[in-house]
Amino acid sequence: MRILLLEPYDTGSHAAWLRGYQRHNAHHVEILSLEGQFWQWRMLGGAVTLAERFRALDALPDLVVASDMLDLTTFLALTRPVTARMPTAVYFHENQLTYPIGQRQKLQQHHAFINYISALAADAIYFNSAFHRDSFFDALPNLLKHFPDHTLLHTVPDLEARAAVLPVGLDLSRYDNYRPPEPHDPDRPPLILWNHRWEYDKNPRPFFKTLYRLADEGVPFRVALVGENTRQDPAEFGEARQRLGDRVVRYGYVDSFADYARLLWDADIVVSSSKHDFFGVSVAEAVYCGCWPVLPRRLNYPALIPPAWHDQTLYQPDTILVHRLRERLVGPCPAPPELRAHVAAFDWRQLAPQYDETFAALVNRDAR
Repeated sequence: MRILLLEPYDTGSHAAWLRGYQRHNAHHVEILSLEGQFWQWRMLGGAVTLAERFRALDALPDLVVASDMLDLTTFLALTRPVTARMPTAVYFHENQLTYPIGQRQKLQQHHAFINYISALAADAIYFNSAFHRDSFFDALPNLLKHFPDHTLLHTVPDLEARAAVLPVGLDLSRYDNYRPPEPHDPDRPPLILWNHRWEYDKNPRPFFKTLYRLADEGVPFRVALVGENTRQDPAEFGEARQRLGDRVVRYGYVDSFADYARLLWDADIVVSSSKHDFFGVSVAEAVYCGCWPVLPRRLNYPALIPPAWHDQTLYQPDTILVHRLRERLVGPCPAPPELRAHVAAFDWRQLAPQYDETFAALVNRDAR
């Protein structure tokens, strides 16, 4: 079976998902993509460019899977002589209905509507987590009610019926090559890891306030502040580096995967205070490498932790973060193997067969 993946925004987690499935699938997977920049323009115009490239293909696919960044309706309109009877699916890494709006941004309902009509045009709709699926359909009626008439609310149940969850596949096994032969030195100060984007939606301020309080109490710890940064002046990170001083052992984006993998294995605790995460890739990777997670009891985080360990790893409300983190620092111990085993289920070696089976069933259904 020939599968074509369409991605107008080929960077970050989107790029990792594309190449991960391409490496681990049992079919023939081809990728048509554009550079990961100018995201609003990609949602508006990316379909036109990818339609041009699609028409130049030597062999047609049996299935087209588009990311949420593609206007699937425009793509299908421009390729209809050959795609009219071709099964299509859309995979939602994120969506513009529930993506948090920054202080300098305005709600772009047009981009949210592209997500809606792409789902409407697809034969199947896949979300990277159950939380993502549920939040999308919770928000969709409000988007449609915004319009003055013919609000199309009757289409929502049909979309829900076509929606399913396909968790993000992760290349977790590549971290195994960097696993240290010996356990951590129990006498060293525990290492706290922040490995998220340096953006407003990751909500770093409660995390830093917690670190300042624990430092004032004299609790021993070190911290690594890493992650992608697209801001010119991430003021709260600069302040943390200054106030925490020698406790900060790593700062900024880590270019080398080998260095990043070693850092994850070296860390003891991974913390999030995020207000937005449709899946939680960076947390899953850190837990796989043996970190204790300290996470808010919201978003998709509960799905990344076995239910029996929720009370030891999740916190609610945010004011409890300092108590949960203090517990991990004052009485350090290795994370239980059940946590690592739970996230290991998201490795491509486990998930790729599920993808293969799901996509094959879609093609066979359409053929019937």
